[in-house]
Amino acid sequence: MLLALLSLALIALVLGTPLIVREVGRLRARRRARRSTAGPLDELHLYDPGRERRAEGRARELLRSCVNEEEWAMYRDLGFIRVAGKHARRDVDRGGSGAPPYAYLVYPHKPIVAFVSGTGKLLSEYCVEFPDLSGESGGRHRLPASDDVLAKWMALTSDEDRVIRRANMHLVGRQLDPARVRRDLWRLAEWERRRNVPQRTK
Repeated sequence: MLLALLSLALIALVLGTPLIVREVGRLRARRRARRSTAGPLDELHLYDPGRERRAEGRARELLRSCVNEEEWAMYRDLGFIRVAGKHARRDVDRGGSGAPPYAYLVYPHKPIVAFVSGTGKLLSEYCVEFPDLSGESGGRHRLPASDDVLAKWMALTSDEDRVIRRANMHLVGRQLDPARVRRDLWRLAEWERRRNVPQRTK
């Protein structure tokens, strides 16, 4: 009985060998064809663990060259930038006190948060997105964090009304934790106090 089973297995192996060899040959041919049509290694979109770090480094340098010294220090130390509301900037232009009635906190990859400067009351969060259209993101669809902050800063300082009109507006708490935002406002006030900057938030 055992001898008969071994004989059958040997016959099946002999008969199946050409099929196995043929399939292996096809797999090898397909692999060679893929290799011959492939471009340079950089076109294979291999994961580069340093790519995002280098992109963020360049983005930080660009942000630093565009914003003022206080805004850069704020971002460097706290991770966000405060942008005064448009009406506050007009008041400064007319020789007013410069104390903005409202302002925004600009975070990387998070909604813009509007708040009342004098009281720290949270008003709204505005969801805006600036996708990476450069084609240099290695498959990512988001800008580096500092580029995202710069895009929002530029949009708010150049055409605040358009940004607010086109954004998805929600009460604070939709995406951002109100307690965290209030803590950031407290951190901002403490940061300004240490730098001897007149406080604008509580």
